[in-house]
Amino acid sequence: MKASTRSFEDVFGRASESSASAPGRVNLLGEHTDYHEGYVLPTPLPQRTHASVAARDDRIVRAWSAGTGAGIEQYGLGLEAPGRGWLDYVQGLTVALSRMQIDLPGFDLYLASTVPIGGGVSSSAALEISVLRALRARFALPLDDVALAKVGRAAETDFVGAPVGIMDQMASSLGREGEALFLDTRTLAVEHIPLPGASDLVVIDSGLTHRHAGGEYATRRRESFDAAAQLGVPFLRDAGLDALPRLAALGPVVGRRARHVITENQRVLDAVRALRAGDVTTVGRLMNASHASMRDDYETSTAEIDALVAIAQGHDHVFGARLTGGGFGGAIVALVKAGHADDVSARVARTYASQTGLVATVIVPAGYAS
Repeated sequence: MKASTRSFEDVFGRASESSASAPGRVNLLGEHTDYHEGYVLPTPLPQRTHASVAARDDRIVRAWSAGTGAGIEQYGLGLEAPGRGWLDYVQGLTVALSRMQIDLPGFDLYLASTVPIGGGVSSSAALEISVLRALRARFALPLDDVALAKVGRAAETDFVGAPVGIMDQMASSLGREGEALFLDTRTLAVEHIPLPGASDLVVIDSGLTHRHAGGEYATRRRESFDAAAQLGVPFLRDAGLDALPRLAALGPVVGRRARHVITENQRVLDAVRALRAGDVTTVGRLMNASHASMRDDYETSTAEIDALVAIAQGHDHVFGARLTGGGFGGAIVALVKAGHADDVSARVARTYASQTGLVATVIVPAGYAS
């Protein structure tokens, strides 16, 4: 969604009663581990989705998005039906709240966002958490930040049909700027770890749209759970590194899927120790290894993404780079020497365009202009 000059009052003819926002996120390490109750290491983006609401005296939800170029969408509470694009995320939230016995009246909703859609930086979670925060403020909902993340995930998995883990919603709800969120997705225990001052982050959208719902993402998830079943564990988090010698017996494809998840969990734990010590070189090495694993074992990368990552990894001031998000398009994240983010962004984007013909969009540093 793009910014709009229209206000809530312009759209609905009255003032809003509460407003809130939530950020997108980039995942430093821990890809495809969250739905196996493993470890992840995201950090919030500066780009945010903003939501404003006002209560109605009926059971109608009216919603307007600054990024669609369309008019007001609406539905009745209790009459939610999928198949309406971005509105499904809103419908999914009211369905999830209803299942928790939280009875909302109708409301008007205004949305505007700077979080890139389809870039693998969790625009959907930013929408979900911003809306939930605005609803919580207006209707005094008895939900803490972890509960908001759970509601957001339920909306996306149960209503939208995207089989995601809970990382995105937790990062959007609990993440802090300038810190990595070390999350154990089994216990939902979190630790906020400051990003080292010797490094900056660069996030670049490849220009290839990423989608969670259906397709190859769901296939990878199914294959990974096949591996867990063959190893005799409910989740690959329970297998551990000692299971690696057994993977050859699973078959080449399923074995590779398991190897990625198992080793990616360990890379997160290793990166957390390195971050605590300020060891950016080790974090970069782990990011490089993570990309190789996503490319070769989980096979969620593309030739264009591999090219973008390789260009970034070849820059003198880059410690490490990798595909971030569910894969099959989206963005990459690079850890770079402090003070060099603008230079790295410019060179990587320019070289990528010359090699692939695609236009890369720099998400971080925010406000970068090519």
